[in-house]
Amino acid sequence: MYETIDYFQHENQQDLNQVNKIIQEQVLSDVVLINQIGNYIITSGGKRLRPITVILAGKVLGSENNMLYRQAAMIEFIHTSTLLHDDVVDESDLRRGKETANRVFGNAAAVLVGDFLYTRAFQLMVSANNMKLMKVMSDATNIIATGEVMQLINIGNTAITKDEYLQVIENKTAKLFEAAAQIGGILGNANPKEEEALKNYGRYMGLIFQIVDDILDYSGNVETIGKNVGDDLTEGKPTLPLIYLLHHGSDKEKKSVIHALENADSSNFEEIHQYITQSSALQYCYEEAEKIVQLAQKSLLALPQNKYTDTLSLLVEESVKRAS
Repeated sequence: MYETIDYFQHENQQDLNQVNKIIQEQVLSDVVLINQIGNYIITSGGKRLRPITVILAGKVLGSENNMLYRQAAMIEFIHTSTLLHDDVVDESDLRRGKETANRVFGNAAAVLVGDFLYTRAFQLMVSANNMKLMKVMSDATNIIATGEVMQLINIGNTAITKDEYLQVIENKTAKLFEAAAQIGGILGNANPKEEEALKNYGRYMGLIFQIVDDILDYSGNVETIGKNVGDDLTEGKPTLPLIYLLHHGSDKEKKSVIHALENADSSNFEEIHQYITQSSALQYCYEEAEKIVQLAQKSLLALPQNKYTDTLSLLVEESVKRAS
C-alpha cells in the first residue's frame, strides 16, 4: 500500500537526509529520557509527507537554502509532538507498527517529551528570523489544538454532519499540511497568488490524507497502516465511512453504528466492518477524496510549471491510491 509514498521518499532522499540530520541534532538533550523518547518516536518510521511538502513547495519557487530543511524539520517536530499527545489522549498502544511511546515510557513522560519537541519546533521556527513565517505557524498550531478539542467533543456524536466532520479534520490534520506548503512558499519568496495557491494545495492534501486514513481503518491491516484496525471505532470517533452509514444505512446498520459510537465499543467491529465494506461507504469516501485531488491539482496552475509542480500534483494523486 505504501509503495507510492516510498517512491516520494526515495526521490527526495537527499533532501530528507538533510532534514533527518537536523532532526537528530535538535532532538539531543542533556536529559536521557528526552533522548530516549525523542529518538524512539522520530526513528520509528513515518512517511515524512509534511517535510516533503515544505521542500517541494520551496523548490517549486527556486528555494534551495538550508533554512528550507530547518523548517521542514520544524514541521516534523510539530507533527511528532501532536502524535505523542494524541496517543495519550486516545490511550493508543500501537503507532507505526510499534508500541506507542506512552505505552513504553508512560503517559507523563510522553506528554512532557511531546512538550519538549513542541518547544524545540518553535526554536527552529525563530531561527528563520521571519515574522510572517512565525505568524503562519503560531496561527496554525492554535488551530490544530482547536481541532483536537473539536474531535474530543465529537466523540460519540452520532448526529455529526459531513460538513462538521470536514471542519474537524481541516483544523486537526489539514492545517499542518497547509502551513507546510505555505512556509515553503514564504521561503521561496512567493508572490501573494503563489502563496495562496500553495496554502490551498496543502489544505487539500491534508484533507485527502485524513479521508484516506479513514478508509484504511476499514480496508487496511495492522501491517500496512501501522496501528490497530478499527481504532477510530474503539475511540468513538465518527469518521466519514461511519457518517455515510448513519445517513444512508439501513435501520439495523444505523442502530449498530450509534451503539458503537455512543459507547466507544468495538465489540461489534466485525459486524460494522461488514456493513461498511458491503455498502458504498468506502467508494463514497474514495470519490470524495478524488474530488479534492482535482481541487489540489487545479491550485497548482498558479505556480511555475516545473518538475516540482509535477511532483506535487503526483503526490496528491498517489496519496489517494493508498486506499485502493
